Amino acid sequence: FDPLDAIAPFEVLAAGSDAVGGELEVALVSAEGARPVVSGTRGMVLNATAHLDPAKPGYVVVPGASGPIDGDPDEVDTIPVLLARFGQTEAIPLMRQAMANPDVTVATVCGGSLALAMAGLLEGRHAVTHHLGLDVQAATGVNVVNARVVDDGDLVTAGGVTSGLDLALHLLQRSYGPQVALAVESLFAYERRGTVWAS
Repeated sequence: FDPLDAIAPFEVLAAGSDAVGGELEVALVSAEGARPVVSGTRGMVLNATAHLDPAKPGYVVVPGASGPIDGDPDEVDTIPVLLARFGQTEAIPLMRQAMANPDVTVATVCGGSLALAMAGLLEGRHAVTHHLGLDVQAATGVNVVNARVVDDGDLVTAGGVTSGLDLALHLLQRSYGPQVALAVESLFAYERRGTVWAS
């Protein structure tokens, strides 16, 4: 995974939780449960503290990958190889269940939506991914929208890595209103960029 894809939404949502008195539970999870998870950026490790529960209401945020873009896919674990490999993990059946749960909204950052699309989970949906993956995403049957954040109801996707900040602020606004989102923007000295595309 790309560390900023995970950390940016995590921090924004954690600050939002603080702003609403802890009502929003924020956790790093994995398909295998609590464990160290090694990122694609110089081996940085984050610790998942719980198992991904597709029956639990709320948001599931899926990060993209970090690594080389070019290279022989038989010799180098490029980002496309890593995203395709995700489609063969224990996470996919869990994500399929989460996406079928009307109480769950799946959100993605950067290549997270491309990983889900390559696993066949986003056909016919409106989504965005990193600009380098838009053609591949379109080839999977996704209705690609070239926007920073795309809100397709129970699927909210964001483009490049820094758009994870905008994604999380949008999720806060959706759930708790603009005052909470603005309070977190002010705390982080960050202003959202672009218009959120909504279906």
